[in-house]
Amino acid sequence: MSYEELELSILRNLNKVTSQKSLAKELGHSVGKINYVLKALGDKGLLKIENFYNNKNKLQYKYLLTEEGMKEKITLTKKFISKKKKEYEELELELDKDTKVREVI
Repeated sequence: MSYEELELSILRNLNKVTSQKSLAKELGHSVGKINYVLKALGDKGLLKIENFYNNKNKLQYKYLLTEEGMKEKITLTKKFISKKKKEYEELELELDKDTKVREVI
């Protein structure tokens, strides 16, 4: 998974998770890596990071997409779809070639 794909995954899953630990588990990355990317997204102005105390008196963070964050999410989604379409077309061509070779044999 590229860094851009990880950013997109985080942006897409922010509203589903309650902690960095659960986000890390959901995406299959370490908490440290998720923390690093979240901080970078915040530094870029794509996320608004608010801290608050939950009912157990533990500090937690709330991540909100900014307007720029929403635009970036859309841009990354378009890039991802374009990349996957290209991969699909390449696989389709490869399959056609394999099919033609089998027909000759």
